[in-house]
Amino acid sequence: MPLATTIEPVYGFDLHSFAILLHILLLTYWLGGDLGVFYASRYVTNPEVSPTGRAIAMKIMHMVDLAPRVCLILMLPSGVTLMAATDLGRDIFYGWPLALVWVAALIWLAIMLVDFFKRADRYADLVHKADWIVRIGLVVGLLGASVYTLIVDEPFGVTTNPKWLAGKVAAYAICIFGGIMIRVSLRPFGPAFGKLMSEGSSPEVEKGIGGAMSRAVPYVFLIWAMVLVATFLGVVKPGTMA
Repeated sequence: MPLATTIEPVYGFDLHSFAILLHILLLTYWLGGDLGVFYASRYVTNPEVSPTGRAIAMKIMHMVDLAPRVCLILMLPSGVTLMAATDLGRDIFYGWPLALVWVAALIWLAIMLVDFFKRADRYADLVHKADWIVRIGLVVGLLGASVYTLIVDEPFGVTTNPKWLAGKVAAYAICIFGGIMIRVSLRPFGPAFGKLMSEGSSPEVEKGIGGAMSRAVPYVFLIWAMVLVATFLGVVKPGTMA
């Protein structure tokens, strides 16, 4: 039986094709949105741009950043759907486990959206902490599953050498880690940008804005690299046994 045998279409609905389409769309909007955020950040940190112009660039950067945040979260259930639609993970994920993954991902998405738009009022801190806990838990859990898949001969009962999948899962976990580190790096940015809006530019303010952005840039590049690695592994599937 071929490795990538898919579930037969039901009433014209092909789960495998849908999962591939969703994966492609998420990848496109993820990288496209990230590039938009990166470009807008150049204006936010540029002292030669007026505070008003920088505030407008900041608003654009903030809203465009919503697309990569959504895509990062939906990549998880999308990838599980892709596995559930083939022999690679059909026995493990198809049915109620797949539904459970989607429900959990949508709950995470809702938490992220509430945190993003800051509409939780007195529950804002709780929602923010919940999002952090989910991200840290996923990094640890996914990296653990990846290491297990790499060192075990037939991980989870799969006999077709899914080492490429371990690499893809690890790359996704590193993307989440990169996002966490971007947030940590940007902690001084908010207070510094607030001073820019209220007091105007100064060497101290510019150092706070530019320094925070500079510290975040390596993690942006890390995420881009890991997205490309995950894409390569998902397409080529190196080492796969038929």
